[in-house]
Amino acid sequence: MKLARTRSTAAAACALAALTLLTACNRESSSGSAGSGGDKPAIGIDLPRSDSDFWNSYAEYLKKDVKSEDINALPLSNSQNDITKLVANVQVFQNTGAKAVVMAPQDTGAIASTLDTLASKKIPVVSVDTRPDKGDVYMVVRADNRAYGTKACEFLGEQLGGKGKVAELQGALDSINGRDRSEAFAECMKTKFPDIKVFELPTDWKGDVASAKLQSLLAQHPDLNGIYMQAGGVFLQPTLALLEQKGLLKPAGEKGHISIISNDGIPQEFDAIRKGQIDATISQPADLYAKYALYYAQAAAEGKTFEPGKTDHDSTIIEIPNGLEDQLPAPLVTKDNVDDKTLWGNNVG
Repeated sequence: MKLARTRSTAAAACALAALTLLTACNRESSSGSAGSGGDKPAIGIDLPRSDSDFWNSYAEYLKKDVKSEDINALPLSNSQNDITKLVANVQVFQNTGAKAVVMAPQDTGAIASTLDTLASKKIPVVSVDTRPDKGDVYMVVRADNRAYGTKACEFLGEQLGGKGKVAELQGALDSINGRDRSEAFAECMKTKFPDIKVFELPTDWKGDVASAKLQSLLAQHPDLNGIYMQAGGVFLQPTLALLEQKGLLKPAGEKGHISIISNDGIPQEFDAIRKGQIDATISQPADLYAKYALYYAQAAAEGKTFEPGKTDHDSTIIEIPNGLEDQLPAPLVTKDNVDDKTLWGNNVG
């Protein structure tokens, strides 16, 4: 697989090892989840949580790719959105011979010391979906999350004709993803749609918190006509259940319909688009996250390096303060393209 200007030397191996990140939590059964790998370097893989349909799909893609690519994966762990478990899992990976680590730290501000530890052990890190605030990383496999916020703003703004009231179910603001989506959404609304009132509802990526806050908001503003869900994997079902309970789940095109755009691209969102319950989502590439997380982890363990530039998989590697980031494509999905077979949400299972 050829990517943007690849090189591999013995000296580069040391430089790359300094680019580091995260891994490890509740140990999952190794049966059926680790490749034989042969003499390949061992890779430690930590799953970030299991309370989201998106991350559960990512986990399934990972397990499948570990087998198909014959990755020498240590038993997978799951840190369950708990930084202390992530730190403990990383320690296990260190003790069991990991030559690279794949992780997706949900608290991007609290992982720096763990990254420093991994760097001191010359264990490179690939961070998936989230970019640590500090600490060296070999590669961040991610999409442009600011573009998520901007796309959501532009879609809702056009749907509402530039006027109305919008609830924004924000992710955790201690996460780079939550901040990127929220900041870009706010900037776009202020600049392009100043007559739309936005109600920011921080949720810490928790569906029950989102539902409770949305219920309170609807009591105060029953004329709410737009919702931006920053994570359909955790917000979709509780949001739809609440709207249905209140008699507000009107299909698209019908009077009283609340325009909704989401982020993730899970099958459940696609079904909701087909039914007219929501209007759009931005498809985070769970399949590509898994594929390229493993690719870069293997490359890191083998001493390869990469440089900023275009890749051969429709993405761009950019330089970030603490390493490199491969920004994978994340398309907008509406009723017009929801049945596109190239979307991973149409190929799960």
